[in-house]
Amino acid sequence: MRKSILTLLFLAILATPTPARAQTDTPPGPVYIVQADDTLWGIAARFNVTVDELLAANNIANPNLLSIGDQLIIPGMEDLAGALVRETVPFGETLRSISRKYRVEETTLRRLNRIISPTELFAGADIILLQQEDEPAWPARANITEGGTLLELAVLNGSDPWTLKTINSLDGTYAALPGDILYLPSGSASAVPIGMPSAFLATEVSNLPIVQGTTAQVRVSVAQTGTELGGLLVDQPLNFFEDEDGSWVALQGVHALTEPGLYPLRLQAILPDGASQSFEQMVLVTSGYYTEDALLEVDENTIDPAVMQPEIEFLLSLVAPASPQKYWDGIFIGPSVYSDCFNSYFGNRRTYVSENRQTSYSSFHTGIDFCGGSGLPIFAPADGVVVFAGALEVRGNATVIDHGWGVYSGFWHQTEIRVQEGERVEAGQEIGVVGSTGRVTGAHLHWELWVNGVQVNPLKWLAAAYPKGP
Repeated sequence: MRKSILTLLFLAILATPTPARAQTDTPPGPVYIVQADDTLWGIAARFNVTVDELLAANNIANPNLLSIGDQLIIPGMEDLAGALVRETVPFGETLRSISRKYRVEETTLRRLNRIISPTELFAGADIILLQQEDEPAWPARANITEGGTLLELAVLNGSDPWTLKTINSLDGTYAALPGDILYLPSGSASAVPIGMPSAFLATEVSNLPIVQGTTAQVRVSVAQTGTELGGLLVDQPLNFFEDEDGSWVALQGVHALTEPGLYPLRLQAILPDGASQSFEQMVLVTSGYYTEDALLEVDENTIDPAVMQPEIEFLLSLVAPASPQKYWDGIFIGPSVYSDCFNSYFGNRRTYVSENRQTSYSSFHTGIDFCGGSGLPIFAPADGVVVFAGALEVRGNATVIDHGWGVYSGFWHQTEIRVQEGERVEAGQEIGVVGSTGRVTGAHLHWELWVNGVQVNPLKWLAAAYPKGP
């Protein structure tokens, strides 16, 4: 869908005058199509030119008047033609597969993106593509199976081996190898990205690049029933569960203090016969741009490591199991009367100090704080089972709900708990009363969400349903 929108955008832009430049003749070289988060300075850095060179090439008097959809001539590329667009590299793709799909020579892709080594291409990275008006991306792709031939693949997809040789830049009809991505001139066939073992029919990683403090989703379709899936994202093992469509889904939180950069995403399949296949690629984790809260003065005992550490270890033991049953369905609902009013957001960097300023503790806000004082009801945001309901030193009167698949909700600082351990609760059910117990500066509801052992931004779960569809 995204590729279709970009193609339509490209065609529309070519037919419409653009305010970014004053030229009326066909510009020399390709034009870059400005996207939502672009700046002139960022574009200049991407193409290794100066801002002054961009201004001069495009007759731009005011660099602040850049608009989405504008076309910019990129100096130094007069030997190329077409539209330069920016895309995100999906998990499992390589320079070769991208080259074939978009009909762009690998050497051109390397030049446009200043790629020296194929290992520089990682999932979640931006890549610049050169697209032609009359050459949209190929609509379908398929793999040659072990023991198969290019002729068989062509016949099955209504084509011929010579056409597939040409559009995939093969040395000959003999040069196609099992597991290699081959693009097709028509149809809707799909295939595992190049280099993925045969156990994986399809793999999709949602929301690339991954933002620190959010929930990553990995969806996998397997070739054989009875295949067991596992893996690793950053430093957390993945737990896969079968979704309604027969694919397998792993939801994994990425810690809010994870340094932005490249981290491994590894998938492993244990086949019914005991054989093992795996695939690993680096994925990009970007900053959540969290802000700093004001200094918070609290009771010294609540920031004593001897008190905090046993409590966090207890919580980690509570949220460690990944129940195979998924209790929730769809988008979570707000647990507060004031569901759209917040005193503090997830991920904010925080420093707590004691009254005498002799003790301090720095971390991040592990949930969201809702507006409203003592006595207000607290509601379950989704169906689940209560796994803890009791008093804690730092978090006060607390309730933890298991929603299944490794997803848990925690509610701190209550003045009254209205559920019991082992109780099954439904979305919207009253489970407690807002209070000011534990480490607080005033009465409020703190709600945090754990996904496979890591706290994530709960607001994302109030805005979209997890797991996301294929």
